[in-house]
Amino acid sequence: MLINTVTRLSVSNFVKVKRQKAIRLFLYFITALLCILSSPVLASVPRINTSYQLAINNINSSIPESAPASLLQQGKVLYQSGRFAQAVQVLKQAVEEYQQQGDILRLATSLSNLSLAYQQLGAWTEAKQAIENSLKLLKGQDKSQNLPVLAQSLDIQGRLQLTMGQPEVALATWKQTEEIYKQAKNKSGVVRVQINQAQAWRSQGFYNRALEKLKLVNQTLQSQPDSLEKAIGCRALGDMLLLVGKPEESIKALEESLAIAQRLSSPVDIGASLFSLGNHTRTLQQTDQAIKYYQQAVAVSPSRLTKVQAQLNHLSLLIQTQQLVDAQTLFPLIRSQLDQLPPSRSTIYAHINFAESVMKAIAAESKMGNKGSHSVLTTKDLALLLARANQQAQSLGDKQAEAYTLESLGGLYEKTGQITYAQNLTRQGLTLAQFSNAPEIAYRLEWQLGRLLRAQKDFTGAIAAYDVAVETLQSLRSDLVAVNPEVQFNFRDTVEPVYRESVELLLQSLEGKQDEIILEKARERIEALQLAELDNFFREACLQGQKVALDQLVDKDNPTAAILYPIILPQEIQVIVKIPHKPLRNYITKISQADVEKILLQLRKNLVSPSALNDIKIQSQKVYNWLLQPIDLELQARGVKTLVFVLDGPLRNLPMASLYDGKKFLVEKYAIALSMGLQLLNPKPLVPQLLNALTAGLTQPPPEFPKFAPLPAIKSELKLIAQSGVSTTSLVDEKFTRGALERQINATQFNVVHLATHGEFSSRAENTFILTADRPIKVKDFELLLGSQNQTRIELLVLSACQTAAGDNRAALGLAGAAIRAGAHSTVASLWQIDDESTALFVGEFYRQLKGSNMTKAEALRLAQIKLLKHPNYNKPGFWAAYVLIGNWL
Repeated sequence: MLINTVTRLSVSNFVKVKRQKAIRLFLYFITALLCILSSPVLASVPRINTSYQLAINNINSSIPESAPASLLQQGKVLYQSGRFAQAVQVLKQAVEEYQQQGDILRLATSLSNLSLAYQQLGAWTEAKQAIENSLKLLKGQDKSQNLPVLAQSLDIQGRLQLTMGQPEVALATWKQTEEIYKQAKNKSGVVRVQINQAQAWRSQGFYNRALEKLKLVNQTLQSQPDSLEKAIGCRALGDMLLLVGKPEESIKALEESLAIAQRLSSPVDIGASLFSLGNHTRTLQQTDQAIKYYQQAVAVSPSRLTKVQAQLNHLSLLIQTQQLVDAQTLFPLIRSQLDQLPPSRSTIYAHINFAESVMKAIAAESKMGNKGSHSVLTTKDLALLLARANQQAQSLGDKQAEAYTLESLGGLYEKTGQITYAQNLTRQGLTLAQFSNAPEIAYRLEWQLGRLLRAQKDFTGAIAAYDVAVETLQSLRSDLVAVNPEVQFNFRDTVEPVYRESVELLLQSLEGKQDEIILEKARERIEALQLAELDNFFREACLQGQKVALDQLVDKDNPTAAILYPIILPQEIQVIVKIPHKPLRNYITKISQADVEKILLQLRKNLVSPSALNDIKIQSQKVYNWLLQPIDLELQARGVKTLVFVLDGPLRNLPMASLYDGKKFLVEKYAIALSMGLQLLNPKPLVPQLLNALTAGLTQPPPEFPKFAPLPAIKSELKLIAQSGVSTTSLVDEKFTRGALERQINATQFNVVHLATHGEFSSRAENTFILTADRPIKVKDFELLLGSQNQTRIELLVLSACQTAAGDNRAALGLAGAAIRAGAHSTVASLWQIDDESTALFVGEFYRQLKGSNMTKAEALRLAQIKLLKHPNYNKPGFWAAYVLIGNWL
């Protein structure tokens, strides 16, 4: 059926389809799965844990075989090759044979292996029954003789429990397994099960615990001589360190893994370590080095599959970096090698990966106007490739792999505008994904179905499909962090569009009417997107505290504040606004996303230039008109004094204080704050009489950071804080070390922490930091350092000399991340570095206002900015506009 229908596809149809933005390929996700499935045993801690391949490889080691070609051995070979349905049939024969013979140990072994094969097919009921029968048999046996089999059966049961969404139960099972392996003096088994425990921690979002478990494994291995387990353990640790955003530590572990593999002369492990190193350097955007590692992996590895996977990663990297000519040279090479691979899940994924890469290359070439240059492969070729992969999945009985092929083939039909065929394939794939308990596949098919229904003008059906996709994403929250560790913002292709397109559909369904329920749903969805961004930034699920809804705060406790939620959509900006004691409402400005981003980028550049005042006013007035002009008079009539913005996308890089209404800047009319979402943690004001600040400053950056200039006015800045009447404890220059800062915070209950030092906010957590005299403090350490007080939380954190990373249009994520990680109720920081003398003047006035009267932090910030605005030397926006307040504005 699929093979017959591919003739309907054509290159001309493909080029004509313009819905490129809505069509997101899962190239990188599939690449990550290929890394997982191809890696030698224990090479990583993926959702599908390859350590079970080792269990089935060695599960017969304690049971002498009478014949080399035993059924158990046949089942192992079939399982290793990814032919899970055939493995089930052979293992079922083994169960019958050993049951007739009364061979309890081999019967129990066959049942546990059968459970493992069933798990790969998503046959959960059968898998559960098989492992329970195995364990029931073993309980009646002499424990001293069956320890290895019992441990490995429990190991497999833990895998099933984790897959079925029972990580706590799995963890308990694996702890029991670890004790049995220790009794059996099976060091390899202990290593395996400890890595499984790390997986259980990770699946619950406890990434630090998972990492600590892997570190423990490697500490044990360090005292042992070189072994394959040691090489694999180091590689697992390196991969995990990369996943959690610690590239410096990751590279050491991966290089050690490679060195051990080389000393052991193990080509398989050498190739696997080179492959991991390629992924590592790719994460750091070291493209040339990553390509070298992939090429070396191809040259060294004896596995055809590993070679193909390295080439596929190489190919996707070339396409990502727009090296399309070089990418085309890999097309025929990869295609020929794919034809030589035996049928297996990994082979199927390789076919999908290749097809998606080629589709992405074709789309890029079409966008660049290079029609015809991709003639090496046509869309008909790709359809045949995917149809063949689909047939392989069917012959193997692999429902998950089949669901992937149907999603990819449906996406290809979507690109060519053949919506009916695409929809049929998508629905088939969705049924398979749901049956296989594979939400990471299901949400993509639900999203694809939503796009297809939207193309057919079935907006009700499309909204419903998007709703389900979002719900599935929410259920996947912690797992999404690890969907693809190789590319920092891959989720922009596979997650962000789901939320944005959903919001666009919801708002378009209003058709000019005001519907508070839909508006509430839309802003909640944007908040969920922002939370997903932060999860991806930190590589772990962000913890949530007890919060109060902003609407409730505005209506009851702070009725002089209004909340604005601007949302950037492909062809318009929608603003949802909450005015005290009024229902939600929205208004629209028709403008393309490309034009919005262009204006915002120009304005952001001009704001730091003292000579660009006229351009600033012109551009910032445009932004003002988008966000505020439609409700300006109403805000004034309602007595609104504070504007709270929940900003979207590139708007987060822009200080709202700089918006211009044609006569005044926004800061001259309103106090301004930013919120990370729809709720606020502990919305209480500071008590001026109880201000107790820890201040720290660094006038001379460490020599290893030459790009940062000295800040001589910092001493004056800290002195002005003390003169404002705030009780202070200061650490300056050589006294401002990480250890000293931590000791002071733990020793005293400070409610204000003021850090006057260079720092940088980036879209990458590992590049977001502040400097101390001895070393940088990275954003991931803020929680341990600044949130370490048990008695109280920091109410105000001020970062007075930091800046967003140049050229990083998502650097404000680092600022938001710093605010959340520090655990502070409110954070004041600068979007760019300002003259340190004007900073001292600003800071002194800010604290003077806080200390002198019962005003909100937002109003104190506004008055400090006004003081600079009225100063003859500092009245340009570049001096006063950069400061932003995040969180509690009261």
